[in-house]
Formats: sequence, C-alpha cells, structure tokens
Amino acid sequence: MSNNLDIASIRSDFPILNEIVNGKQLVYFDNAATTQKPRLVLDALSGYYEHYNANIHRGIHHLAEKATSAFELSRRRLQTFLNAPLPEEIIFTYGTTDGINLVASSYGRTFLKAGDEVIISTMEHHSNIVPWQMLCEEKGCILKVIPINDEGELLMDEYEKLLTERTKFVSVVHVSNSLGTINPVKEIIAKAHAVGAKVLLDGAQASSHLHLDVQDLDCDFYSLSLHKIYGPTGMGILYGKKELLDAIPPYRGGGEMIKEVTFEKTTYNELPYKFEAGTPNIADVVAAKYALDYVDTLGKSNIAAHEHKLLEYATEAVKDIQGLRIIGRAKEKVSVLSFVIDGIHHQDMGVLLDQQGIAVRTGHHCTQPLMRRFNITGTTRASFAVYNTIEEIDLLIQGLHKVKRMLG
Repeated sequence: MSNNLDIASIRSDFPILNEIVNGKQLVYFDNAATTQKPRLVLDALSGYYEHYNANIHRGIHHLAEKATSAFELSRRRLQTFLNAPLPEEIIFTYGTTDGINLVASSYGRTFLKAGDEVIISTMEHHSNIVPWQMLCEEKGCILKVIPINDEGELLMDEYEKLLTERTKFVSVVHVSNSLGTINPVKEIIAKAHAVGAKVLLDGAQASSHLHLDVQDLDCDFYSLSLHKIYGPTGMGILYGKKELLDAIPPYRGGGEMIKEVTFEKTTYNELPYKFEAGTPNIADVVAAKYALDYVDTLGKSNIAAHEHKLLEYATEAVKDIQGLRIIGRAKEKVSVLSFVIDGIHHQDMGVLLDQQGIAVRTGHHCTQPLMRRFNITGTTRASFAVYNTIEEIDLLIQGLHKVKRMLG
C-alpha cells in the first residue's frame, strides 16, 4: 500500500504493463508523453463500437440517441473535472495543440492587431510557441518571452516588467513537460488581467497531476489532452469563458457547427457546437469519462502523493551516478526527472535502456528553445505515473549504471 493506494492492484488494471520488451518486463517511464490506459477505458472503447456505434446529435434511432447521450455525458463529466460553470464552455478538440490553435486563430485574429503584445515563456512546448508566432507574423504583433532561472522556474519579476498596456494575451504552460515545473499560474493570470490581457493555460501535463479549478484560477482558456490522463489519444478539450467563446468566430467550417446554410449566408450553431465541425471522435470522447472516473476512484491527492514519493526517491538515487546532472530543479514540480550524463548522448542512453525493457523519452521534448537555454541538445526524461513503483526506479538506476559502464 502507498498513501491508501494498492499499487499492485492498480497495475493489474493496465494490461500493457504485462508486455515483455527485449526479454524484460516492461518498465514504462514515458508517462509525460502519454499515459497507459486502464481496462475500464479499453472496455468503454470496444463497448461503443460493439453496442451503439452511431453518429451523434441528429439521429432519432436508438443507437444514435444512446451514442449522443454518452457523448454529452462526457462533456458534463469534463465540466465537473475542471469545475467549469457551464457544459457549453467545454469544447471537444483533438488535443491540447488543437485547442491552442483554436484560440490563436479565432480569438487572435478577431481581437489582436499590429503592435499588440503576446507573452509566452521560455519553457513552452512548441505547440504553445508556433501558433502565436504564426499569429504575430500575420497580424504584426510582438511576441515576448518570460525568462527562467537555472532551476527551471519562471522569473516573475521579469514577467511583471514585460506586462504593459499593449499586452493583450498571455499563454503559458501550467506544468512543464520537460522540467516538471509547476508554474504560479494563478499569480500569472491575476497580473495579466490587471493590464486587461486574456490568459490561456496549456494544461497537457497538469491535468493528470494537479487538482484543476478554472473558476478559482480565473483563466480565460484552458487546453488539455485526455491521453495524458489515462484516456484515449486524439481527444482533448478547450475550456473557454462563455462570453469569449460567444464573441469569436468558428475555427472550422462544416457539418454540426451550423444553424442554417444557404449559398448566400450561413448562420452558426450555438455553443459548444459552433466549434465542433464534422463527425467528432465519438468513441474516444465516450471513453474519456471512464478515464476521469478511474482517476477519481483512486483520488488525485493519493496519486499525487505516490508520484511525489517516486520522484523524491529517483532524485536521490541518481546522485550516485557520476556525471549525471538533473535539468529542472524547481521547488514545485511534478513527477518528471530530466537529466544528462557527461559524455553520453541522450539518444544512445534511450536505446540502451530500451534494450533492458525500460521506456524513457529522449530528445528536446518539443521544447528546443528551453534546451538552448540550458545549452544542451536534449535530455533523457523519466516520467512517473500512479502504476510505477520504487522497484522499477531501482531497475532504471541499475540500467543507467550499465549504460555508464558501456559508454562512460
């Protein structure tokens, strides 16, 4: 037992953990890229396809009505998950990236003009850099970047200096995928609002680790992906305040997002359907509810406590490896351990660990500007989830010692 969790029982919920990789029991430490899926979610996916596969919203037959009901039940479940005031403030997307692009395209093109300023941070994922660069190039806006310290924490004094009456939008990551840093987003939002700017949070990493309450945060937009929360891939949500979603045009055109179409004029559907053109990812939306139910059954605080224990243990254990340097030592961080070892390329390290059945992520993690800030090309990243164990971390440490003997 660990913090009221029976980890052995939890592991039995995830069939993929029984996989054998290169003759070894799989050790899966790539959770920041995607978490594995419990049987509950897998059964929900197959259950939809086997029993009520139908297109939603417009059908009147039994299967269509059942599929529509399950689809909209997931929306209400996600509303609760984020503590959003209204279900229509939950827009289904293809993931975090899609949500950020929606805001940059629809809100940015509508309300930003030449000379306006957009603020992001040094630790952003490319998904929260490139859409804003594209917008700034198109509209003549100015992109500003919050710097960080050597521990991987935002320099909040510098952020305050960047804020001016020209600041119209701030888009920052809630939790860094490369460093694990938890950013002081409530303070960031309050300071942005004080100068009249709107704020989007990239919640891809935060969603599986932290309690989320968009009303308490007072963010204007929040984007996340369900495959980071033990749910299916290809499905995410964008939360937006109703008055802002009402004020911006659709992101895509097609079926479902319309009220009436003539060749002369089209009128758009009400929220949330205005932003959900075409047949959506129905099965994965339906299954998303079961992922959140699973997380709630375990308890997010229990999950966080277990993951923190794993992070503390791993952070201490790697101290014995000569030449290893942890990248990202923020006081507030989630269960991400990124590191480099002198003289060993991160890709070589990943290949040799994989030969031992240990899955880690190597490279720049879609955060190239952040890597340049630390004067490195990439890291090896081990990221932990609720089903990981101390024993697996011991195997990682043994594996790193073996790699060191081979290449160091």
